[in-house]
Amino acid sequence: MRDLTPRQIVARLDRYIVGQKEAKRAVAIALRNRWRRVQVEEPMRQDIVPNNILMIGPTGVGKTEIARRLAELSGAPFVKVEASKFTEVGYVGRDVESIVRDLVEQSVQMVRQERAALVEKEAKRRVDKRLLDLVLPPDGTRRETMQKLRRGELDEHVVEVEQRDRPPVVEVFGPMASEEMGRNIQEALTGIVGQESRRRSISVSEARRQFMQEETEELIDMAEVVSEALGRAETAGIVFIDEIDKIASGDVNRSGAEVSREGVQRDLLPIVEGAAVSTRYGTVHTDHILFVAAGAFHAVRPSELAPELQGRFPIRVELNALGEEELCRILTEPRGALIDQYAALLAADGVGLRFSPDAIRAVARCAYEANMASENVGARRLRSVLSTLLEDVLFDAPALPKKKIYITNRYVAEKLGNYLEGEDLSRYVL
Repeated sequence: MRDLTPRQIVARLDRYIVGQKEAKRAVAIALRNRWRRVQVEEPMRQDIVPNNILMIGPTGVGKTEIARRLAELSGAPFVKVEASKFTEVGYVGRDVESIVRDLVEQSVQMVRQERAALVEKEAKRRVDKRLLDLVLPPDGTRRETMQKLRRGELDEHVVEVEQRDRPPVVEVFGPMASEEMGRNIQEALTGIVGQESRRRSISVSEARRQFMQEETEELIDMAEVVSEALGRAETAGIVFIDEIDKIASGDVNRSGAEVSREGVQRDLLPIVEGAAVSTRYGTVHTDHILFVAAGAFHAVRPSELAPELQGRFPIRVELNALGEEELCRILTEPRGALIDQYAALLAADGVGLRFSPDAIRAVARCAYEANMASENVGARRLRSVLSTLLEDVLFDAPALPKKKIYITNRYVAEKLGNYLEGEDLSRYVL
């Protein structure tokens, strides 16, 4: 992060998200502040807490994508949760502490993958040696057999290996801490059933995958992995809480509620403020985890959240609804844009796909008009429009005599006439 200034972070985000400059600036500053905090000497470092962010805007405008790309840039553990999935303590459903447990699981997996990449070469050497002992014929030479192994010539050869029985998957449904209880039961069963093993006949390719996993586990010090993962989750973790407006306590939300939304806010507050949460790997302090919340706030206002919770999201940014121009840019500008995705899919059948500028504009116009005439789902509408537009091409691609398809404005008008004329939009509503 030392090499990424806020301006450079925004430039990186521009590669994937169109517009929303204010939101990008806010998250860029928040990310840079995390690196700045590490440079501060103790004890002041502990007093510097992140400025959590509340994003306000309609669906499909880039709220989740901004948070996800931010985590990728920083190499930080990241989890996305929906506030509406949680319930007040004492009710059946997920408790808010599971957010932190999920973040720690993600952090452990991230660190483990990094360590696995470091020991991959040694693990492969050990795997090759074990496989060689299994497939070496009595009259064969080790060098010649090893070369065949590495070239994949013996992948279908059947060998006998020892495999441990997997314990049954246990799911526990209940109130608070039920997920942690399920993990504990799973670990107990692993300890019991994991002692039993039997010899099975499998192919060399399957044995290679099994041995690779075993040797990687052997070479990785899990104690070090857990220690680093806990520290990374505490100091660099990012939690994205979507649909936070669904737990606001406005009158419109109170009718028919099965559980107290105010109760979910009360449970969420200590996690955001800073609390010690017990996980299977140890205690995690949430004081310096960055929380990014988002919601459309159509039926309620941010001021209808609990005052204490509002105070824990001091940075508020509003994301703009997408117009025709933004939808047009989304089709082509970001990395992995939708048109590029469809071109790559058709390339698998040897078909080249191109759009004229007018056709791209027409697709964006169709998506915009559909959003205005029915539910506004933002950029997600483009997937529906393109899927309808290219349905015949995708179906007939393997048998097409011409291997180059050029989509024109006229073709878009023929295929999406109902969109352009504002008629029969119901068939396109997601």
